[in-house]
Amino acid sequence: MHRIGRFVPLAILALVFALVAAPATSVPKPAKVNPALLKHMSQAFEGRQQAAQRLARLGDVRRQGAPFGDRFNRDSVGLPQNEESVTVCRNRPNIVVGGTNDYRGLLDPQGNFTGWQLSTNGGRSVAKEGLLPPVRANGQVLPSGGDPVTQSDDRCRIYAASLNYGPTPFEEGRNAIGVYRTTPEILARCPAGEDPDQLTQPSCWPVRRAVAFADVVGGVGQFLDKEWMDVGQSGSAGEVVWVAYSDFAQDVNAPLGFTGAQIKAVRCDADLRNCTQPILISGTDEDIQFADVTIGEDGRTLITWTQIEGELEETAQTFTVKVRIAPAGSTTFGPTRTVARETNPLPFGGFLHANDFRTATYPKSIMPLVNGHARLYVTWDRCRFRLLDNVCEEAEILLSHSDNDGRTWSRPQPISAGGDNYFPAISDEVGNPNFVIAYYTNRFDPIFHNRQDVELVTIAGASGRVIKRQRVTKTSNETEADPILGGFFIGDYFDVHLLGGTAYVHYNANVRHVRVLGQGFPVPQQDNFLTKIGS
Repeated sequence: MHRIGRFVPLAILALVFALVAAPATSVPKPAKVNPALLKHMSQAFEGRQQAAQRLARLGDVRRQGAPFGDRFNRDSVGLPQNEESVTVCRNRPNIVVGGTNDYRGLLDPQGNFTGWQLSTNGGRSVAKEGLLPPVRANGQVLPSGGDPVTQSDDRCRIYAASLNYGPTPFEEGRNAIGVYRTTPEILARCPAGEDPDQLTQPSCWPVRRAVAFADVVGGVGQFLDKEWMDVGQSGSAGEVVWVAYSDFAQDVNAPLGFTGAQIKAVRCDADLRNCTQPILISGTDEDIQFADVTIGEDGRTLITWTQIEGELEETAQTFTVKVRIAPAGSTTFGPTRTVARETNPLPFGGFLHANDFRTATYPKSIMPLVNGHARLYVTWDRCRFRLLDNVCEEAEILLSHSDNDGRTWSRPQPISAGGDNYFPAISDEVGNPNFVIAYYTNRFDPIFHNRQDVELVTIAGASGRVIKRQRVTKTSNETEADPILGGFFIGDYFDVHLLGGTAYVHYNANVRHVRVLGQGFPVPQQDNFLTKIGS
């Protein structure tokens, strides 16, 4: 997984299938994957691999557990959930749908790993949940593999996106970007299983397709990673679905396991029947990651990404944040514009100074109308100081904007308030003069800078200034507490959705105590939580 992403490499899927069939005393042997490659790409695979190894030692699954606060799952076995996304129907705010990496996929006979959750009461509780089913890519069936994205349109049709791949994606086989569509009514009545090994129910997501796919043969080929998606009206094209993603050139013989990468994008109609061929976005950039796509109020499409310098060369890394815009209704993008050249990013393979989970600078963007004109906002995280090129000290959240389609940008301004801050998520809504940014922060742990909270800031769209700051979490989280993942992985992102002046923040924490797999004592373990807070 490129830098911190999370696809779940071959080894993980192999472990998944082995775990379902193998006795508890038999620990499957993981496939050998270049560690440098895992640092660069999605992390789900490696996290899944570690989880599978521990799970193989734990034995049979028993259901139990109790609600805790804003927990947004019905997990009774205590396996982790992370890397959250969330959407709320604009005209039906009682409908909230989340997405996660759901490690109950380790118990799924088909090896699916991307979780979904449906709430029909505005996010107060989960009515139904499950795992995204496989998609077919040129005849091959590929399980869902993480990197969840959820979106909804004005008709409250629900969309989801995921990585999809087989048991050995880095060694041999096909991989894809899957896009799904359903409705709240279908989700509410479909036969989603109550047991952790029955969470895949294909009828819950009747419309699904691979919008792009690639192959790896003998450790050489292409792997598609870290997709993001948006749904909206785009001029003469009507309602469309845009998906942007990373396309990595895998090579088992290369020092890092890959030789380069490109950002690509696909546009589909709202029914997912017709999609373009992949469109190259990143031009001649040799090393990239973290595409983000937004359909603006004016129907134009904004794609942002980061160009990475230093990773392939194994020197100090610099991230250059870039953007391109396509006119409303068009699939032709304008020139590449540079937002900022970040010489102190959270690097791939690096760490926060007081935490063990891996991080990397992941920009997010919006394109709202401000005084009748489109304004581009981009937010990202960076280290205030980087020790030995990979230890990040006092990370902060920055924000920059452009009023001329990216030709010039305001000086990046910090919107966080001290301590270590990372994983910004951004959301705006039509007609609201303000927008919100949520992020993880360790500033409420002034001694160790280790325990984690979620903070939400409200930004005035006209000035780009913070007008309100709120602590979302009531209890600080100890990120190392999960017995399956430890402090290895909390996801590469989490999400926020602003609607009706309320921010729906979807994140993870380890505050619920459960007897994991029905064994031992109740201990803290990783869950996804949904907290609603007025902006």
